[in-house]
Amino acid sequence: MLFSSLWKSRYKTHFGAADCWWRPGLVVLLCWSCVTQLTCGNLTLEESKHLVIQRDGEFDMTYNDTVTSENQTIYAFNHTVSRNKTEGVRVSVDVLSQNLKSPILFVVRQKQAVLSFQVPLILRGLYQRKYPYNHLGRTLCQPPTKAASETQYFFVDVSTLSSQGTNYQLRVSRVESFTLQTDKTFSFTASPSQPQYFKYVFPEGVDTVIVKVSSDMNFPCSVMSIQDIQCPVYDLDNNVAFIGMYQTMTKKGAITVQRKDFPSNSFYVVVVVKTEDEACGGPLRFYPLRPDELIDAGNRSKILDVVVSPAIESEVYVMGMLFCLGIFLSFYLLTLLVACVQNKRAKRRALFHNIADTSPAETASLLGKTSDGKTSASPNEYGSLDSTVSSEAVTESAPSIDSATSADNYGYIERSLENVGRSRQESLSSIEEDDYDTLDDINSDKNIVRTKKYLCVSDLSRKDKRVLSKKYQIYFWNIATIAVFYALPVIQLVITYQTVVNVTGNQDICYYNFMCAHPLGALSAFNNILSNLGYVMLGLLFLLIVLKRDIVHNRALSCNDVNALECGIPKHFGLFYAMGTALMMEGLLSACYHVCPNYTNFQFDTSFMYMIAGLCMLKLYQKRHPDINASAYTAYACLAGVIFFSVLGVVFGRGNTVFWIVFSVIHILATLLLSTQLYYMGRWRLDSGILRRMVYIVYTDCIRQCSGPMYIDRMVLLVMGNIVNWSLAAYGLIERPNDFASYLLAIAICNLLLYFAFYIIMKLRSGERIRCLALVCILFTAVVWGFALYFFFQGLSTWQKTPAESREHNRDCILLSFFDDHDIWHFLSSIAMFGSFLVLLTMDDDLDAVQRDKIYVF
Repeated sequence: MLFSSLWKSRYKTHFGAADCWWRPGLVVLLCWSCVTQLTCGNLTLEESKHLVIQRDGEFDMTYNDTVTSENQTIYAFNHTVSRNKTEGVRVSVDVLSQNLKSPILFVVRQKQAVLSFQVPLILRGLYQRKYPYNHLGRTLCQPPTKAASETQYFFVDVSTLSSQGTNYQLRVSRVESFTLQTDKTFSFTASPSQPQYFKYVFPEGVDTVIVKVSSDMNFPCSVMSIQDIQCPVYDLDNNVAFIGMYQTMTKKGAITVQRKDFPSNSFYVVVVVKTEDEACGGPLRFYPLRPDELIDAGNRSKILDVVVSPAIESEVYVMGMLFCLGIFLSFYLLTLLVACVQNKRAKRRALFHNIADTSPAETASLLGKTSDGKTSASPNEYGSLDSTVSSEAVTESAPSIDSATSADNYGYIERSLENVGRSRQESLSSIEEDDYDTLDDINSDKNIVRTKKYLCVSDLSRKDKRVLSKKYQIYFWNIATIAVFYALPVIQLVITYQTVVNVTGNQDICYYNFMCAHPLGALSAFNNILSNLGYVMLGLLFLLIVLKRDIVHNRALSCNDVNALECGIPKHFGLFYAMGTALMMEGLLSACYHVCPNYTNFQFDTSFMYMIAGLCMLKLYQKRHPDINASAYTAYACLAGVIFFSVLGVVFGRGNTVFWIVFSVIHILATLLLSTQLYYMGRWRLDSGILRRMVYIVYTDCIRQCSGPMYIDRMVLLVMGNIVNWSLAAYGLIERPNDFASYLLAIAICNLLLYFAFYIIMKLRSGERIRCLALVCILFTAVVWGFALYFFFQGLSTWQKTPAESREHNRDCILLSFFDDHDIWHFLSSIAMFGSFLVLLTMDDDLDAVQRDKIYVF
């Protein structure tokens, strides 16, 4: 710029011959400047050549050298790469100097990749804690080659900015066992600064494999990752989650890999040891948090084994599906067979009734005679027929013999049914529950009837049957509505979960049994989803059975059958429809939960279990208390409260003393209120005078005179129920289990079993009997429940712990190489629930010919 301005200035002011002396001087000056710069540059380059040291490196040789800021060493290596054989190359570095102010930088330059790292290597943990590592070992990425054999070169550059000489050791060696073999276990050692990875190539005919990594050591915590064959390979704690599929592990880890996800038909198995153990549930290490303070991590080496095994073939998927369908379709066939047998017996029984009402001549003509003049059948032979068929299967017959016989067998007083078989006129107008209640205007009669010492079903079935049927049908429509609005967002959520798992590759999101998790399409554990088919199929079968009984019962009513009108337990099928729907929804939501099981969506798997337990208890109570059973709105509101507490317990209940105190108090108060409601048959009031009345009762019955309870049977049940519930509340308050949802479900199941046992005992004590079909269902269900609970408590995974700790419980498949223990739990529990529903449906068939004023309430 200076020369340009001078030239322009001179050109403007002295243009002419005076500039002849200026041009040669300018040329000389410029030439001198260029020569000076070239000379200095040559000196700098020549001086730099003295500071760069280049060596030809050899494999399996240890180099002990020193590096400073004034020199740089380059090691040149070459090796032959074969397309059919892959050899790993590993670089090991150890810094011998202590208290380094500046780290040594190692840069490995390859054909298609660059690997750089510093020593000491600083890895960060929680709260920005820093852990230095002076000994490093890294495996070099192997770029693919198209030629059959090729010589590749790579260089290791060593440099530092420290003016102080730093001693280091460098060793480059070949990894002979770099490629894993199918079904062959390989052992190795890894640490945070010495990660390991190996290559696996899919053999011909194998499309899916399971990579299993195991160790005898819980800690240190480690990470296994599956990555594509590409450079760079992410093999450090701070970058292993950047690509591919990965999961934390303590003793076990397993990932199913499919060929379709890796176009190169091969992948890397990367194992990294973490700097801290918190991710695997290990103890939290407390240190003073000071800036730039380095913490000694200690010895964090871990010995591991890796094995790659072929997964199941497509034929096993087909066998698993056929097995699952075959089991549950067999129940349809068995139900059809039983229905045919019952229908045949019903026809023979109807024929016998017709014969009993005809004259001897007509009887002979109906039955026909043998050659010796005797009839081919006798009434005694027909009388010996099995009487297990419910009166619901009889549409136009009247009980003339069986009712009296049954009454004698039960110890009841025989009463003529001539005045009972009257025709009832059905009103065509719309009827609501409040429009027809024989006790609404005489509440005193309710108190008299419902507080009798011995109640009969007729005392609690005085409302119009059309009103009650409409009332109980609401149970079905309400649960159907709840199912739709509950299931749609659940399905959307689990699809999102599965998408996140597939996109991010984070296998810690879902708590599978990775040792037996068979993928299908986008689903990671198809076997756990398929095994829930039984709930849906058996729930639908139960709905069909109930529908058949409902149709037959309505036919009997339309024909004014005395048994259907005035005998037996009042038939209301709304709760049965709700139970079948709940069983189907349990299967659907359990399948949704197993798409990605974790603690945030565990309520999907248990919500309708609460529904089923509650509906079963309501059905048991409704059998003998049809007029005073809870409405659908009240029942579902209470169940909603249970689910609400389930969510609170999962979110806030872990180790929270305040929550457990509040829940235990609510649990005990609810038990007391329900006990009072059941004991007094609803004839009590919760108002400001409740305490005064309680004191008065205690004074008159316990202090003034010692009198026992009026309703002894009910009192026994309620005392046992309170003992069980108070014990469960105390257990929860003391132990505070992490799995609050299962704890709440255990409370519901214990109460259901207690009430069911009480019902059976009281039924037998009242002189009633259990028919053959119901008895078979009870025994079969009890056995199946026993086996089901055994498999349930195997515990293949648990979201109460970290994902790594959960994988310690993982086990291999045990059925058809496709189903695990939890799948068998799904099979058996669905069958057991179906059997339990059948018990409730058939348990009181022996009362179908008994008048309702002879059936006791308990």
